[in-house]
Amino acid sequence: MEAVVGLVVMLLAVSHGVETKCDVRQKDGAQCYGALGGTVVLQLMDRVPERFTIYKNTIKILTWKKNEISQNINEVKYSFTSNDGTFRINNLIRSDTDEYTLKIHNSNGVLLEEQTLQLSIQAPVSSVRLVSECLSQGEMRMSCSSEGGDSPQYSWTLDGRTLTEDKLLSGNHETDSITLRQDVSGDLTCSVKNHISHLQKYQSISTCGFIFINCTDSNGTRISQWVFAANNTLCDELTTTPTAADTTVVMAGLLAALVVLLVVGGAVIYALKKKKANQLEEGGDEQELTYADVRIKQRGRVQQRANPEEVEYGQIKFSERPRRTVEPTDDDCVYAKVR
Repeated sequence: MEAVVGLVVMLLAVSHGVETKCDVRQKDGAQCYGALGGTVVLQLMDRVPERFTIYKNTIKILTWKKNEISQNINEVKYSFTSNDGTFRINNLIRSDTDEYTLKIHNSNGVLLEEQTLQLSIQAPVSSVRLVSECLSQGEMRMSCSSEGGDSPQYSWTLDGRTLTEDKLLSGNHETDSITLRQDVSGDLTCSVKNHISHLQKYQSISTCGFIFINCTDSNGTRISQWVFAANNTLCDELTTTPTAADTTVVMAGLLAALVVLLVVGGAVIYALKKKKANQLEEGGDEQELTYADVRIKQRGRVQQRANPEEVEYGQIKFSERPRRTVEPTDDDCVYAKVR
């Protein structure tokens, strides 16, 4: 199996010099996170009171009084900025994970407000490893592992979409190990994160060379199973299970063919109707030609029939208006022979 492996790194925090922020204003019992070796900035208040004290568990670490810091047990590690009401803890270590308490007093030392927060220090995820393995029936086992991160959380996507249960034989999209069905292929991504970091690694996967056969052998036994294509000796006639992509291509082709047939059919019907209409229009203007042999009898004299060579034939074209009938007089008789 050919695979193209890539690494996408999206660190929200790393182990040194990274600053994370947590807003705890009016949020008693808030949960905050800091990166090991980095700095956490706690937004404690909007307006600075006259007096307040910050405790780490029961240890007083900083006191504010008369618009200045009156006590700070470690100025390198702890600092307070009165302009924006933030409290900073630098060079975070594991032991900084603890409960912190803010107590606000009035000028007489009377407690006005108290709120607590929980700070947890985590190491960021430093690397991600993705391993694939083809199993005996063509399934693919994918394992995702990480280094350096505390409390890592895993997730999987296929071609940018959350991996669904119909693609899996075991595991789910939130475990570190999954088994994929035989016909699954595409760009598979494993994401590992905790509260301060996020790493991704992807691998372009294809099937393990297995095909699904559905045929009858020489003994008349029906066989339907996955086999390795290169070693298939069970059947000469076989069918493979189409993938979702194959099905999509086939459906698109059928739809395109249907559209073409509809367009061609519509054009043929239109042409036939137009031709018929033209024929009817031309036929309406034609009139039937009438030839007449006329013999006129006047008083006492009969006019002999003209020789054939002396007879003239005319083509008469009539309009659509009703014809007017002329009644003959007693003196003139008209005989007509219509052909």
